[in-house]
Amino acid sequence: MTQQAREFGPQSTAAEVIDGIDLRGKFAIVTGGAAGLGLETVRALAGAGAHVTIAARNLPAAKQAADSLNREIGEDRIDAGRIDLGDLASVRAFAAEWGDKPLHILVNNAGIMACPLERTVDGFEMQLGTNHLGHFLLTNLLLPALIAAYGARVVSLTSVGHKRGAIDLEDPNFEERPYEPFLAYGQSKTANALFAVELDRRYRDAGIRAFAVMPGFIETDLARHMTPEYREKMGLNNNERTPFQFKSIPAGAATSVWAASAPELDDQGGLYLEDCAVAKPHSEEKRPGKGVMPHALDASDAQRLWTVSAEMVGLDEAVA
Repeated sequence: MTQQAREFGPQSTAAEVIDGIDLRGKFAIVTGGAAGLGLETVRALAGAGAHVTIAARNLPAAKQAADSLNREIGEDRIDAGRIDLGDLASVRAFAAEWGDKPLHILVNNAGIMACPLERTVDGFEMQLGTNHLGHFLLTNLLLPALIAAYGARVVSLTSVGHKRGAIDLEDPNFEERPYEPFLAYGQSKTANALFAVELDRRYRDAGIRAFAVMPGFIETDLARHMTPEYREKMGLNNNERTPFQFKSIPAGAATSVWAASAPELDDQGGLYLEDCAVAKPHSEEKRPGKGVMPHALDASDAQRLWTVSAEMVGLDEAVA
């Protein structure tokens, strides 16, 4: 299959974008891989030959998902490990268990959205702590494994929610300002995008390339905290009226799988991707819910966020 023939769009599926790609001998981790987009991502990567570890808080569910997919593909290429991204001790334990064996693909897929104000075990606002800080620590602890793979890719799931605004580095945990669920979600998704920018800048010379992925609008359990009133406000209660183009789960996972495996992305990184393509700037994108805001790609903010995040999770910034 030539690169010129690989043209995909909003409704392309994970199976379509990975068709013809051989991942045998590659190792991958997908957080939140036991259900929804994560499960479909695991299915596609393992189907292409990769050995995939589902990293999830609910270990029995993750093991059940792994067993089911192994039966589906007819080989034992999927296993499971427990990680609670809202508990830094759990993140450290998972990374220690992995050790320094090569890791070719890390998909930071797990996340929560618009929950009431809660704090993680370590005292962080729950959405920032789970969506960003847990993944930040995990990725940093796995750096030796990613470097050992030389050619590794890290995929950071972001969202159109990043358009709610830049991250407030003076009060990221809503200790001083009033808490608003979607504002908190938005800053965590901005953080996910900025993390990919700075990770790629720091480690591209070590062979690690990073991408932020907006999967699209998909009905999954992620929206469980969204009130009926807010769904109505966004036009989500009637799919015939909504301005947003909804995707199936296989289509929603496609951009993550494309970012993790596409040969046409070799020698690229630090990009915000959507619909299996590099996103247009928000000012140029006319479709509702599409495009990327400048604050999600700001290199200076990305460096500042890295420094603040390293302090928050207890990493030596000189090493992180």
